[in-house]
Amino acid sequence: MISFIAVLICLTHAITIAGSPPVVIWHGMGDSCCNPLSLGTLIKLLKHQLPDSYVLSLRIGSNIVEDTSNGFFMNANHQIDYACKLLNADKNLTQGYHAVGFSQGGQFFRALAQRCPEPPMLNLISIGGQHQGVFGFPRCPGDNQTICNYIRDLLRFGAYESFVQNHLVQAEYWHDPHKETIYRKASIFLADINQERTFNEEYKTNLLKIRNLILVKFLRDSMVTPHESEHFGFYEENNTSKIISLRESSLYSKDLLGLKTMDEQSRIIFLESDTDHLQFTDQWFIDNIIPYLKD
Repeated sequence: MISFIAVLICLTHAITIAGSPPVVIWHGMGDSCCNPLSLGTLIKLLKHQLPDSYVLSLRIGSNIVEDTSNGFFMNANHQIDYACKLLNADKNLTQGYHAVGFSQGGQFFRALAQRCPEPPMLNLISIGGQHQGVFGFPRCPGDNQTICNYIRDLLRFGAYESFVQNHLVQAEYWHDPHKETIYRKASIFLADINQERTFNEEYKTNLLKIRNLILVKFLRDSMVTPHESEHFGFYEENNTSKIISLRESSLYSKDLLGLKTMDEQSRIIFLESDTDHLQFTDQWFIDNIIPYLKD
């Protein structure tokens, strides 16, 4: 009887682990890991929909205040290194995890997949992530108007100046279509993870290890310019009236990140929400995102 109970407990544990992979989430600009009005609500939703799943909301810093501030002022490359160490230290993640990134957390998770393949990322879900960067800063999230005005001043001063690049997160994915050569040379984050400076074979190899890439675009986005960046689209060089889609880009045609390979294998899922930035209902999340977190 004791042996039977022991076996049953082991089997139950195995089923729980196999059926409910851990979920790691990364917040966007102006938010924090544990804001009860944003990710705190989402964490509750995840735990309700996936009751056996371990849920981790990344905190970049020693407290919530630091976490929020670092979303503006901590070098994105340092944030990726910090997150990699957090994930490697978490024994709950050794068998893999699903990643859900909100806004800039989406491209941060992609950088993590490319640079930090252990523990293994399973599905990468980018909700409003700016994978080809932004060329505009039209609206400020939450109660951060003073900080956002400061950011606008720095971007006007010179987004590609070394000091700004190293100390302002939003400058690190600022993509000026009228200064493509300067962007490729000076961008310390986005140009690197998009293989626009030098080609890094490991970035492609590591990204191809994930199961699926799920990209969510907000059709009425008033924060991300252009919102097509959320599906890897961006302005044509020197022409902000024309968008080059992912499949029309050299990133895709040259398969620099393996996106063409993944697309041909039906491993890129393009989703849309006819709303403003990150404005989705619980039911939309349940219908569109939860299915990618269950297995």
